[in-house]
Amino acid sequence: MSEEESHQKSLAMVVMSGDMDKLFGAFIIATGAAAMGMEVTMFFTFWGLRALKKNVSTGKTFFGRMLGLMYGGDITKSNPSKFGFGGMGRWMFGKMMGNHNVSKLIDLRDLAIDLGVNMYGCQMSMDVMEIPQESFIGGVKEPVGVGFFLLKAQEADISLFI
Repeated sequence: MSEEESHQKSLAMVVMSGDMDKLFGAFIIATGAAAMGMEVTMFFTFWGLRALKKNVSTGKTFFGRMLGLMYGGDITKSNPSKFGFGGMGRWMFGKMMGNHNVSKLIDLRDLAIDLGVNMYGCQMSMDVMEIPQESFIGGVKEPVGVGFFLLKAQEADISLFI
């Protein structure tokens, strides 16, 4: 077996957006890559951190609590980037996707964990947004800095920013 044949392909992805449609894209790509046997690293930063959160309040300072209230909730509270319709867009797109047998976002995230996708929160974003590690779901790795992600991206066969 040649070195190229024995090399496990890998995907490194930054997930900065917390928009429903972008999270769908991120998790569909991640689960597809993992199902193909690729090593997958997802680095969640800023608004993308919502995908890792439980439905709990966060923030210690006034600004942190305000941010937690205004952008609180878990992955099920993510709205589409377009056609939000005051919250109706999430319901409408969920209904349309269900009619076409597309998994729910929360199920795709759980599948990613089951497939061994490595999910990391950005330590700096967590500090700024006052989101503690304890507010994350099970299966999320210890928080890391951008340097860790850049090493993974440098070694990866595919790198994406969503």
